Amino acid sequence: MEIAQDGIEGWEYAMGVAYDLILLDLMLPKLDGITLCKRLRGARSKALILMLTAKDTTDDKVIGLDAGADDYLVKPFKLKELAARIRALSRRSHELKPQTLSYQALQLEPSTGEVSYESNLLSLTPKEYLILEYFLRHPKQILTRSNILDKLWEFDKSSGEGTIKTHLTNLRSKLKAAGSKDNLIETVYGIGYRLGSL
Repeated sequence: MEIAQDGIEGWEYAMGVAYDLILLDLMLPKLDGITLCKRLRGARSKALILMLTAKDTTDDKVIGLDAGADDYLVKPFKLKELAARIRALSRRSHELKPQTLSYQALQLEPSTGEVSYESNLLSLTPKEYLILEYFLRHPKQILTRSNILDKLWEFDKSSGEGTIKTHLTNLRSKLKAAGSKDNLIETVYGIGYRLGSL
């Protein structure tokens, strides 16, 4: 275990070691936790990130989770709860995952985080990546907003619902720019979303 005294030091540590889990305080000197979290996800860090903060408003949680944190814990907290959150995150990380997920000309490589359509690489935000991965793991299923929230906003379901439509709109635009058809992710009106028929 290593302890960084500020965000810059934390970034340097994270770039030098492949950590399994990072406990990340929101209010770090030199480089705040949100910015550091975004940098880590932008660098395709696979570490689980548990954000710790004294801020407990819904907006603060949304910002933290959308920055790429896997969970959000408000201070003060009991060590029992911290340990339980770490165990829950660890269980999720050890799920068996196939090496490559594909659908039509779309490919997602979990081991590297690369997504391509007809060999054109896509630049996705962490949430866009997770949403697309979720669709690819359930190719024949209609996914409701509730399904997506339960999976990707596991500890703060109420805050993510308003952002799902925006994430999907942006994801569809990036897929289309890479050459996909309009209906690769289609809306099933009144129910949810699914991958378009082959």
